[in-house]
Amino acid sequence: MPPPAGLACLAGLAVLSGVLAGCGSPGGHPTPARPQHGATPSAFASPAPPAGPPTLAPGPEGRTPVFERQPKERALTGEKVVALTFDADMTADEGDRAAAGESFDNPPLISLLRRLKVESTVFMTGRWAEEYPDEARAIGTDPTFEIANHSYSHYAFTSPCYGLPTVAKEDMKDEVERAFAAFRKAGARNVVPYFRFPGGCYDDEALRALAPEKVTAVQWDVVGGDAFATDSDAVAQQVLDGVTPGSLVVLHCTRSAAPATEEAVRRIVPELRARGYRFVKVSELMRTAAAAGS
Repeated sequence: MPPPAGLACLAGLAVLSGVLAGCGSPGGHPTPARPQHGATPSAFASPAPPAGPPTLAPGPEGRTPVFERQPKERALTGEKVVALTFDADMTADEGDRAAAGESFDNPPLISLLRRLKVESTVFMTGRWAEEYPDEARAIGTDPTFEIANHSYSHYAFTSPCYGLPTVAKEDMKDEVERAFAAFRKAGARNVVPYFRFPGGCYDDEALRALAPEKVTAVQWDVVGGDAFATDSDAVAQQVLDGVTPGSLVVLHCTRSAAPATEEAVRRIVPELRARGYRFVKVSELMRTAAAAGS
């Protein structure tokens, strides 16, 4: 769902390559010591440290940075890559509905993404991870996926926001920390320091409140329109019409609220591949965008 008008956009992609941190090649290595007689050079080589997921540097006045691409602007990258992202939504007050049999998960969709080898990013709420810990662990230990933070409760960080209850400013940090704690408790390992505001709704106050968490907020430029949709072809067509190189697509992996998503993905993936697109996680999209802007 697109953010309401007037929300702040604090991350200019024109300077993306200059503010990415944690990506790219490390600095030059020191000259290795001359090997002793009988030793092989490889024994003295200093391997490069593994690169972690890239993040953006803090925004103005240290505020949480926002990674996004605005519609009709230049692509994040000239390469034909696209990031499919899936929100695993569950609000803090929906436990009774889950206990009564409502499905906030979507195992068939996750299985489909595995079979099709579609690398993607799941923005998960902490409450979802608590309700479905086995699934959270399976997603978070599968290299096909990375898990990002979608808050604990899926309450809004500014108001109005699609009728969602609003988080108090003093509780915003806790929303992020509780979600990360839920992922750890479930045993998820492929967790990245990215955050998606519920509903995509945020303001300067929210960006300031989350600054100590050192996360990068992630928005989108293509809305799948799968929330509460029943026509999978319409969802697929909306994605296919909107994607251009470097797009960020927002979809959902909750059967109760997005029942048409799995069938839509069955059409989206082969058609985009036929157009020459490659599916990447958000972390790779950030790296690719930085390389394109350097």
